Amino acid sequence: MSHVIDPADVRVVLMDGPTAATLAQVLPLLLLTLMVELRRVEVHRRGHSVVLTRVLLGLFFIAFGVVETVFVLSIDGEFIPFTWSDLLAALSIFALLALLFILSLLDSPEHRKLHQKE
Repeated sequence: MSHVIDPADVRVVLMDGPTAATLAQVLPLLLLTLMVELRRVEVHRRGHSVVLTRVLLGLFFIAFGVVETVFVLSIDGEFIPFTWSDLLAALSIFALLALLFILSLLDSPEHRKLHQKE
C-alpha cells in the first residue's frame, strides 16, 4: 500500500509557539534599547565611512525584520501554513521596524541647530 502525500498539507515547524511568541515580544524591546544606545553614542555619524556604517545598520535591520517576521508567523506553532492575521501582524511589525530605522538616522533638532550655527 502506497502513501500519497498531499502537497497542500505541507507543514513547516521552526519552533514551538510559546517560544516564538516570547521572542517576538522580547526582541523588539532589545532592538529599541540597542537603537537608543546607538543614537546616544552617535554610531551612525562616526567612522571612516558614514555611508558604510548606515548600510551595515540597514542590513542589520533587514535581517532583524526577517527574523522577527518568522517568529510572528510561528506564534501558532507552525511557520507554514500561516494565518492571514499572523501575516498582517508580521508585515506591520516589519514596516514599523523600517520606520524606526529611518527615524534612527535622522538628526535631532538640537544637533541640526548646533551645526547650522557653525
